[in-house]
Amino acid sequence: MALLLLPLLLALPTRARPVPTPADESGELVDWLMQYGYLPPTDPVTGQLQTWEAVTSAILTMQRFAGIAETGIPDDATLALIQMPRCSLPDILPNRPAKLSAGQHAKRQQRKSRGRRSAGLAWTKRNISWRVKTYPRGARLSRETMRVLIYYALRVWGEAAPLTFHEVGGHSADISVEFLQREHGDGSPFDGPGGMVAHAFFPGDPQRAGNVHFDSEEDWTFRAPADDYGMDLFAVAVHEFGHSLGLTHSPSKRSIMRPYYQGPVGDPLQYQLLADDRLDIQRLYGSRALHSTERPEVSSLLPALSALPRNFPALRSGDLPDRCSSSIDAVTQIRGETFFFKGSYFWRLTQGQHLTSLRPALIAGFWRGLPSHLDKVDAVYERPTDYRILFFSGPLYWVFKDNSVEEGYPRPVTDFGLPRTGVDGAFSWSHDQKTYFFKDGLHWRYDEAAGHMDKGFPTQDTPWGPMPSPVDDVLSGNNGEVYAFKGRQYWKFDQRSLKPEGSYPRSIAKDWLDCAEEPYPPLSAPTSPMTGAGSRPDVQAPLPEAEHCVCYSTSICAGPGWTLIILLLLQGLV
Repeated sequence: MALLLLPLLLALPTRARPVPTPADESGELVDWLMQYGYLPPTDPVTGQLQTWEAVTSAILTMQRFAGIAETGIPDDATLALIQMPRCSLPDILPNRPAKLSAGQHAKRQQRKSRGRRSAGLAWTKRNISWRVKTYPRGARLSRETMRVLIYYALRVWGEAAPLTFHEVGGHSADISVEFLQREHGDGSPFDGPGGMVAHAFFPGDPQRAGNVHFDSEEDWTFRAPADDYGMDLFAVAVHEFGHSLGLTHSPSKRSIMRPYYQGPVGDPLQYQLLADDRLDIQRLYGSRALHSTERPEVSSLLPALSALPRNFPALRSGDLPDRCSSSIDAVTQIRGETFFFKGSYFWRLTQGQHLTSLRPALIAGFWRGLPSHLDKVDAVYERPTDYRILFFSGPLYWVFKDNSVEEGYPRPVTDFGLPRTGVDGAFSWSHDQKTYFFKDGLHWRYDEAAGHMDKGFPTQDTPWGPMPSPVDDVLSGNNGEVYAFKGRQYWKFDQRSLKPEGSYPRSIAKDWLDCAEEPYPPLSAPTSPMTGAGSRPDVQAPLPEAEHCVCYSTSICAGPGWTLIILLLLQGLV
């Protein structure tokens, strides 16, 4: 293509002829202009090439959009610009004007372009779910740090518009974040380090609405030194989430929606959108009238950095429960992660069933508002109607928004119509959107949407056939399967037949808590009516599939305060 353009250049009058550039550079520029919307694609049927007039006009538009000298030729500044790392979405969409008004005052030009900053579609909902589906292998940043940065990048947009974001597990989320490489099936392949670093899909996309793809071959960084050539994940994530919410690229050099990578933008706790970006997102969703103490809601099990207490409790040196020989008090799934509770402590598993630390963490240190002397929780579950987290201990229960208790709690469990003595276990079942409570061989079914207990309860007969009685707790998996836990064993119930699967019960320690060998002393024989005395757990059962985890600090991966350490790292305190 570039070689065929040269005769057109030579045909121009001498005075109008631009300074020629090497053939390979001309071809690269034309391909770049087509890729980012400044030139229409070459006709695949006729093979007709771009005219030099069209190329010159496209170069002028590209230079005007980028804010560099409008020469109409591929000069040094233009060729340097096409080498810059950038978002791989086009700057000029097919349904938008291909030219910007020239010769006008800069502020007036910005006002005129402001109305065109939307892709024309927005989310019809205001409560948007998100999840990080995949992470890059061998990345400099840990997975938890990446997840924290994604959380705060979403919060930037929630501060400007009346949008709330909540993290979910499983396979269904409005905004799915993935780290991918090269050709990955969406028609926009990445090109390795540099070049195209990320892209996102507008809310109106029929297949991938809101999803964000990052090039996993980039060296993703955060708070890197000035001479570091990595890509700041927080800055790129804020830009891409702008696309996920419906914004297009901006010609403003200060806008976060400028297509070219501009380096780090500062502390996630302090960063705010510029006025033009705030106005653009508010054109789509309206404005958020924040009171002085109100903060936008971005739900995740990550403590707000600004609210992290200085006297964050550390693990006590004695009386730590042994995950390989202990029974459990409660188990739950929150935002797709699994939590096992024992005494005053808990273990946490990622969405890929990877144990985040071999040592347990203090319950009251993570969920601020529970009494420091709490020595046992009976049940925990995430309420499906508003993603609040409910803790039950004896006659009382607490309601948490993420990690902080809501005002007015604790309250008595009799609010639910439950016995004053409390419950043995509880879980919310995705199959019927009801919450089930268990106590002494009985179970209740609670309608969260209506706010009352269903008629006909309690009863002894569960939908899942015979369960161990009394049960320690019950858990619902991502696909609707149900697990019952008692002692150091668990049973799995098929999501369709609701019957116990074969080869159960199995070892909780071996299958869930990363205990490679059978605990000593061996597990006692189960006495559940559905297995019969004398049955043994299948200790040869495979471990759940675990995601690949790369750790650069043993204190973060296996130490007592791994979440705290990561968050302090983000603040530059350690």
